[in-house]
Amino acid sequence: MKPTNLIILVLFYSRHGATRQLAELIAQGVESVPGCDARLRTVPAVSTVTEATAPEVPPDGAPYVELEDLQECAGLALGSPTRFGNMAAAMKYFWDGTASDWLAGSLSGKPACVFTSTGSLHGGQESTLLSMMIPLFHHGMLVMGLPYTHAELMTTSTGGSPYGATHWSGIAGDKALSDDEKRLAVALGRRLAENAAKLAGA
Repeated sequence: MKPTNLIILVLFYSRHGATRQLAELIAQGVESVPGCDARLRTVPAVSTVTEATAPEVPPDGAPYVELEDLQECAGLALGSPTRFGNMAAAMKYFWDGTASDWLAGSLSGKPACVFTSTGSLHGGQESTLLSMMIPLFHHGMLVMGLPYTHAELMTTSTGGSPYGATHWSGIAGDKALSDDEKRLAVALGRRLAENAAKLAGA
């Protein structure tokens, strides 16, 4: 019987596509590790109108995350665009609803990493990454970044951080990912999957 591959959850929120592109590159890195499969998931937007509801299934792109995805994953990559140096409200809203998994320890001991995209070059990339780490620490996850053994961290002039993969999309959101940003995102996904496999004894 063929062994079941480890599921690495790549959970993101994206408004204009840049964070989604990072998520897809991280998933590519995950799937470069034998025995690991990436599961792309997103969260619905939040609204100031309390009666507003999101469709049960997104019209396109990744499906919405469910708590079962947290329970089934062997590792987690978490991504959000920055909102004034913090994760987007939609992502924060999702994590505010994970108390049952916190109580059960569903994520405890699993590896995790974070990624983000900003419109301005100094728009809070690192503080956004740190804000996403906080709920992961509370869940008992083993949070990792990118070591400086990745030479791109020394050459990038846009995104890329030892705290996680990042991208500078420009105010209009029209800046393509640089080669350094792409390589760092793939490397982060690969590093996450490799460590998940080691922890699982795979």
